[in-house]
Amino acid sequence: MKNLLNYQSSEYDCGPVSLTNAVRFLFDREAVYPDIIKYIMLYSLDSYNEHGEIGKRGTSASAMLFLSNWLNQFGQIKNFPIHCEFMSGKEVCLSPDSRIIETLRQGGVVVLRLFLDVPHYVLLTGAEGDSIYLFDPYYEELDDPDLDKEYFDDGITFITDQPKRANRLISIRRLNRLTEGYYEMGPCETREAVLIFNKETHLTLT
Repeated sequence: MKNLLNYQSSEYDCGPVSLTNAVRFLFDREAVYPDIIKYIMLYSLDSYNEHGEIGKRGTSASAMLFLSNWLNQFGQIKNFPIHCEFMSGKEVCLSPDSRIIETLRQGGVVVLRLFLDVPHYVLLTGAEGDSIYLFDPYYEELDDPDLDKEYFDDGITFITDQPKRANRLISIRRLNRLTEGYYEMGPCETREAVLIFNKETHLTLT
């Protein structure tokens, strides 16, 4: 049975929650090892803020790279069908022939770093036309009178009826921007993504 996707418990844990959501999306609950959940939490939330407080700057690219490699090694040792690829810089883009779009078309998911006031991780779960389905672990409600006006910008659509797949539909044009507005990936040098597959459901494109 597939689980519902999760939301953050704090202002800082978008990284580990999005990684865990990738596992929840790709694998049935009964197949998931507790080690995976334990070590995602153990090795994330590693960044210090300007006051020297650990975790209050979220999860670093180094931690995401380490966890990608750890999950691959875990999969090999336990014969668990997961495969991860870490990407950074200019290769993190959403052109029609990009590795990210290809991953989504093949049934994989992508943990992507973008901006939501501050750097933020979300989970991409599908592509349709000129838009991307994603699950943002930062919980918001459309009828909240204090909801930031930026959520109503062009290219941002709330989804409320797909709790196992997505809660936003974002235009590719917006995601690809080099600026740091809501749901924009920002400058190429700061971009990062983790591509994740269930090898048993990985589709081969022809």
